[in-house]
Amino acid sequence: MPAGGSAALGGGRGRRPDNVLMENISIRPARTGELATAAALRWEWLVESGGEAPGEREEFLRHFVDWARDNAGSHRCMVVVRDDGVVIGMAWLAVVQRVPTPRAPRRASGDLQCVYVVPEARDGGLGGRLIRAVLDEARELGLERVTVHSTRRAIPAYARCGFQESPRLLQARAADA
Repeated sequence: MPAGGSAALGGGRGRRPDNVLMENISIRPARTGELATAAALRWEWLVESGGEAPGEREEFLRHFVDWARDNAGSHRCMVVVRDDGVVIGMAWLAVVQRVPTPRAPRRASGDLQCVYVVPEARDGGLGGRLIRAVLDEARELGLERVTVHSTRRAIPAYARCGFQESPRLLQARAADA
């Protein structure tokens, strides 16, 4: 389930992988040179989810990096990095400008997308730390709200970070993805 979601967050079952120590991790905005790694994580996610890749991996990686550069103003990537510099997770915050109101001439909201942590680093709290880092960024940007499209398995992780169901937020499918 790659689209919008979080199949890779884990269920927070309290199992910490032996090879990932929490204090040896940093979560920060992705650097330009790390966009290809983010693209590779996105590809791995598709493969892990049982999806069939519609094209060549290298072509996708190039397209993804170009897309990330072209959309840097609206899509911010946060990465989870081990102390040896290896990126082991990512999340994207899509920022959407909203129609002004007389009380709020500048408004924006966000959508949390593509939260992914590599399998060997899951279930140790990194997904939650990554989500909280994105929410901190959203607060710094003054966003009104952040939404997420989640898998059932990841809903508890989002709930622990403050996400709640909303009776007023609806969606309509505009196209098959």
